[in-house]
Amino acid sequence: MQKIMASIDTLQFFSLPGYGNSGPGHWQTWMEGRLQDCTRIEQHSWEKPDNTLWIQTIQSTIGDTDPSKVFIIAHSLGCIAVAYWAKKYKLTIAGALLVGPPDIENPYTDLGLESFLPIPDTTLPFPSLVIGSTNDHWATVSRVEEFAKSWGSQLYFEENAGHINTDAGFGPWENGLYLLENFINTL
Repeated sequence: MQKIMASIDTLQFFSLPGYGNSGPGHWQTWMEGRLQDCTRIEQHSWEKPDNTLWIQTIQSTIGDTDPSKVFIIAHSLGCIAVAYWAKKYKLTIAGALLVGPPDIENPYTDLGLESFLPIPDTTLPFPSLVIGSTNDHWATVSRVEEFAKSWGSQLYFEENAGHINTDAGFGPWENGLYLLENFINTL
């Protein structure tokens, strides 16, 4: 597949993985290689995430980039971090793709993610598309719908896609790239 379409080549993409990072076989890594200008936001600790540090790292990585050119592609816990970052910095960026936001308020999660609680329920100050799965063990369909509604996001569901990660078979993810392109073209 070629690089993302020329009509969006002025955007600066920032990729934000979730807990544990996204390895070489993950769709996020695959997608980074297909975008003309994409920088991974590298966190200090992927295994012991701290919300304050994560949102500071998002801001410092974006740096002086013109906010109107910034587009964030987040997965899992990265989605929650983006919501916190947006709440703190209130920048109107070009947009965000938020894939597989987890319901870390559910009591079965015991990964030391307390600094990410409660999950922000405020409208994001930029366009966003939440992509969920109909059988994600990290968030029910209704919970993903709640995230999208409270964040003011458009919503799309992949059927039976698990957590939309490598374990669920999402290395190359052509439909994800298609959804990204279509979303950007509507902005």
